[in-house]
Amino acid sequence: MSRSRGTKGAARQPVPASAEVSRADAQIPTCAPAGLPATARVLFAVVAGDGTLVRGLGATSATRLATGMYQVVFDQDVTGAGYLGTVGYAHSGGVAPQGTIGVTPRTGIPNAVFVETYAAGGHADRPFHLAVLA
Repeated sequence: MSRSRGTKGAARQPVPASAEVSRADAQIPTCAPAGLPATARVLFAVVAGDGTLVRGLGATSATRLATGMYQVVFDQDVTGAGYLGTVGYAHSGGVAPQGTIGVTPRTGIPNAVFVETYAAGGHADRPFHLAVLA
């Protein structure tokens, strides 16, 4: 498959074949086999590098606190949850700049997660995706 460049130089994803789409659709599982409780929720947030909440499920706000430091607030207590973050483009059609991410519960706010993004050894503003398994 060939790759093309977008207007901002970001790599674009190849279009999936219909057979790939059908195969992926057939592999959608439910949470039941994983042994998750009936009350389990998967929350997520997609946040731009400036701290804007682009989209999410259960996410109520996002704030850039300082360079490479963010707070993401959810609609429930997430202190006992699992967190997974990745640097990732906040809008469709591109690839995010390189960087790393760290996620942890937000001190003093039980329904928030603290996120730090880094590049070249120091804090740097990066767009990211955050999943919370509550």
